[in-house]
Amino acid sequence: MAQLAREQVTVTRELKGRVVLITGAAGGLGAALCQRYAAAGAKIAALDLDAAKLDTLTTSLRAKGTEALALPGDITDPSACKAAVAATLAHFGALDGLINNAGISHRSLLADTDSEVIRRVMEVNFFGAANLTQAALAQIVERQGFIVAISSVAGFSPLTGRTGYTASKHALHGFFDSLRSEVEGAGVGVTIVCPSFIRTGIGTAATDGSGAPVSSPRITSGVESSPEEIAERVFEAVAAGQKLLLPDATARKAWWLSRLAPGLYARIMKRRVGGEFSGLF
Repeated sequence: MAQLAREQVTVTRELKGRVVLITGAAGGLGAALCQRYAAAGAKIAALDLDAAKLDTLTTSLRAKGTEALALPGDITDPSACKAAVAATLAHFGALDGLINNAGISHRSLLADTDSEVIRRVMEVNFFGAANLTQAALAQIVERQGFIVAISSVAGFSPLTGRTGYTASKHALHGFFDSLRSEVEGAGVGVTIVCPSFIRTGIGTAATDGSGAPVSSPRITSGVESSPEEIAERVFEAVAAGQKLLLPDATARKAWWLSRLAPGLYARIMKRRVGGEFSGLF
C-alpha cells in the first residue's frame, strides 16, 4: 500500500499540467474519468456527441480550477477525430493522454438483429477508438504519453445476446495489444480496461435488434461498480503502467474461469444472462 501511495504521488505530480483527451465524457465513466484526472492536475479535453451535457461537465471542471475544453463530435467520423485533436493542440498546445471510453451496446440474439445494428456498434466501439487513436498517435508518441481503451469482460469472453458488442470489444484487444508492440519502445503506455458491470447509462441506452431502445432492464452478474470506483482503478493502473486492468471481482473471476474452464464459464454466463431472451433454452 505504501508503494502504491508513493507511485500515485509521483504520477499526480507528473500529470499536473498534462493534457488528457477523454471520449464519452459527458456522463457515466467518462465524466468520472474527467473528474479523476482533473483532480490530479491534468487539463481535460472532453469529447462527446451530447454538447449540452458536455458544457455542463466542462463548466463544473472549470469551477474547480481545471482547464477544460468541450469537444462536441462524432468519433465514427475520422475527419471529426482529426479536428478534435487539432482543437486540443490549438487550445492547450499538447496532448499527453487519450482515454477511449465512448461506447454503445445492443441486447438481442443475432437471429433477431439487423446487420446495421452490428455495424453501428462496431463503428462506435471499435472504429471510433481506432480513428481517434490514429489521429492522436503522433502527438502522444512525441510526448511519451499513454493510451487507454475501455473494453469489457465481453472483450475476452462470450456474452449471450450481444454478438456485435462482444465483437467490437474483442477487436479492441487485437488493435491495442498490437499497437502496444509498436509504441512501447517509444515510451508510450497502452492499457486495456475490462470492467464487468458499471452503474452507467450504457445499459439503458442499449438498442434491441432493430435499433430501437431496449425496453427491459439488463440482467447483471455480481456487484455493479460505481463510475468513480472504476475511474480510480483506471488512474492507478495507468500510473503503474499496467497493460491489462480487471478492475472488479467479477471481471477477475470471469478472466480466469473463461481460460481455465471455458465450457463451464459459457454455461454459467448463459444461465445468468440468458433469461433476457425468450426461447433461448
